Amino acid sequence: MSSDALSQDPAELRRRIDSTRAHPARVYDVFLGGKDNYPVDRAAAAAALAANPRGYLDVRHNRDFLRRAVNELAGQEGIRQFLDIGTGLPTAENVHQIAQRIIPDARVVYVDNDPVVLAHARALLTSGPEGRTDYIDADFKNPAQILEQAAKTLDFDQPIALCLVAILHFVEDEEAYPIVRELVRALPSGSRLVLSHLTEDLNPENIRAVQRTYTERGFTFVLRTRADVERFFTENSLRLVEPGVVPVHHWRADNDAPVPEQPEESYLGGLDDIEKVRYADINDVTDADINVYAGVGDKA
Repeated sequence: MSSDALSQDPAELRRRIDSTRAHPARVYDVFLGGKDNYPVDRAAAAAALAANPRGYLDVRHNRDFLRRAVNELAGQEGIRQFLDIGTGLPTAENVHQIAQRIIPDARVVYVDNDPVVLAHARALLTSGPEGRTDYIDADFKNPAQILEQAAKTLDFDQPIALCLVAILHFVEDEEAYPIVRELVRALPSGSRLVLSHLTEDLNPENIRAVQRTYTERGFTFVLRTRADVERFFTENSLRLVEPGVVPVHHWRADNDAPVPEQPEESYLGGLDDIEKVRYADINDVTDADINVYAGVGDKA
């Protein structure tokens, strides 16, 4: 279902929303300071934060990696098309906003299967007048549907940046590697794979504690090693660009992560820990805070 899904009957959309179970896109939204989530999502985020009090840095630096990668690909490589799967809820600096600021006629297709994301997807379709955006309501585990629908907006004869940012750790090996293979196979020469993934290589005690909080809530949560993450590139004959697969805050760091405007101290003091996350400055990150690998690969 493409952006035509935005005309879906509101009652049917509400029926699809399960507010009794946490959803990864909505938990992610909590950490980014969004408001499109439910108490169950905030509880899951709070439990993860209690397990790893600096864990919000994983989420925020993961998002900042996407900013840097899109800036690099559009600004330095001239990539004009982006397929962002596992988009999540609209937030500041979505892919089309970054890319179209550099290339006004850039085309971006977003993909997610959470009805809450669909309900807010119009915010992802605010393309500049020269560019195009679309939203596909589809499951990552159905790559054929994604590719078929994406071809209505993207030209698969021209390079495309496939963004799989913080999605693959929700998919088991027997599905993850074949799905990525099918998606990459469809991309033309000159395309890129932009990928980030949680790992236990870096700070295992912290991330395993977080993993337990998510698996207790029914999430699939697969922590992969650097070699496992590199497989997504090497098995698809992709050349890893410098600096390779590295902790996310080290991927072409520009020390330019946005600093949220700070509220009055009296207001901040009245917030709980999970609410304070949105105001945190993430530029004080250390290697001991991060549990995410990131990398970009080039298809010859």
